[in-house]
Amino acid sequence: MDSTPHGAAVTAVGFGVKGPRGWAFRNIGVSAEPGALVAVEGPSGSGRTSLLLALTGRMRPTEGHAEVGGERLPKRMAAVRRFSALGPVPGVAELDPALTVTEHLRERALLQRRFDGSLRDLLRPRPRHARVTAARQRVDSALGAAGLDLAALPKGPRTAVRDLERLECLRLSVALALIGRPRLLAVDDTDLKLSDDERAEAWALLRGVAEGGTTVLAVCSQAPEGTVVVSTAPQAQPRTRLAEPQKAEDGRQEAEYEPKRAQAEPQEVRAEPQDDTDDETEEGAADALAETGRA
Repeated sequence: MDSTPHGAAVTAVGFGVKGPRGWAFRNIGVSAEPGALVAVEGPSGSGRTSLLLALTGRMRPTEGHAEVGGERLPKRMAAVRRFSALGPVPGVAELDPALTVTEHLRERALLQRRFDGSLRDLLRPRPRHARVTAARQRVDSALGAAGLDLAALPKGPRTAVRDLERLECLRLSVALALIGRPRLLAVDDTDLKLSDDERAEAWALLRGVAEGGTTVLAVCSQAPEGTVVVSTAPQAQPRTRLAEPQKAEDGRQEAEYEPKRAQAEPQEVRAEPQDDTDDETEEGAADALAETGRA
């Protein structure tokens, strides 16, 4: 059986999550092919994280519907959780600052071996050396895909998370998620506290993961040039960020975003205009997360 990861297609129509105190997000439309890199753009508190959790089966939607990897949400939330993974998501999937890089990797490999595979594998386990070899291969592959060089860390593999730079933490979180060979990877706060050069490295990392066959959803405050964007901001319009403003026939510059150009992209992501923006609050996202639980 071929275990090569293959991306999950993601579609959503009229998608929304509402908590007791308001909408976390609503009226979102998404259409992404397997292996796409989708940037979820919007200001803090606009429901970006809630959208990631909803599309990975970890938060129950209130309205609309979505289909991820052929599984319809919200009916098949558990099935989507089995082939999706979270990178760094504050308050949901975070690194332990007291643990070392090796301890994080060993823990994830053990959990993966425990919960991955068939019932037959659990009842008739492979010899220990075969299990160790398979786990090492998975970890090495994930580290390579995330671009994390353990030897370059301050104390090598024994470096504590608290001593890592922000970009190194992102790489470690992505590597941990990739150990499970997910079809869908969700990453929150991609560009938070990164310099321009580090931001470029972070997006190069995620593009590499997508090119390797895993669909990637990445939250950011500003998507890079040439990236197809779905926005959770009120009154958002579908767009593709252009590398340079173009000149119109009358000599004036066109707008920075041009909806027509989004149609030329291989993956189209649409964000429909949102209603009732007065009800859309950060508290609504928090309430919705509290009601559904954290996976």
